[in-house]
Amino acid sequence: MSEPGAGRGTVPALRRAARAEWGPLLRTVWPTLVGRRLRAIPLTLSAVCLTLTFHFVQNQSWGYRPVQDIGSVQAYEHLWLALLRTPLSLFVPALDLPVWGALVQILVVFGVAEICLGRWQTLLVAYAATLAGTMYARIGLWIGPDSPIGLPDSDKFVVDTGPSAAVVGLAVVVCWRYRARFTCVAVVVSMLVEVAFIKNNLAGKEHVAAVLVVLVLCVVWDWWRPRKPRDVQYARGRDRPG
Repeated sequence: MSEPGAGRGTVPALRRAARAEWGPLLRTVWPTLVGRRLRAIPLTLSAVCLTLTFHFVQNQSWGYRPVQDIGSVQAYEHLWLALLRTPLSLFVPALDLPVWGALVQILVVFGVAEICLGRWQTLLVAYAATLAGTMYARIGLWIGPDSPIGLPDSDKFVVDTGPSAAVVGLAVVVCWRYRARFTCVAVVVSMLVEVAFIKNNLAGKEHVAAVLVVLVLCVVWDWWRPRKPRDVQYARGRDRPG
């Protein structure tokens, strides 16, 4: 028989763990949203509007082909064409997923990243993660289906669009920057589980490629730019990074 009040210490312990994990992040995001409201996330709102526009246009009888011509990436195409289309491919909703999923991902993750990292770092990480997926598709096809990290030849015709790789990359960078270690590990592990048990396809493997690339960028950033007193301040949620 358990002693009276045996579980009373569990709630404060969980609260302390949550505060240690997400406190610095919340202390940066929440005051900024309260003080500036939507003015704090202009990049995110522009991305949401652009995604909605592409979704509307590509679902018109006349709009599918123009959207594919400017924002669709397929691995069989010339590399220069894929690189040209990659920036807009991020905002073209994937055909096999509901658009509301893309909109929620962009609004939440891009919004948090824009506040925590700043506009230009958010764009840089988003495009680096998306480009990692684009380049992996070509490398995976070259490796071939006999390897666990390779791809079958049929994947070269898969239409590769959507914000998911960018969202995963931004989530990892924000967690790394604000030392939300358990959340960062959870994101990485969930991508590996996705490929191993749920979605062993091009999209799933591109997510893993995006995670690996941004983790390397995080390590290089920490090595190249040693932490200073100001870094400690914003890691505690008292300041925003430049």
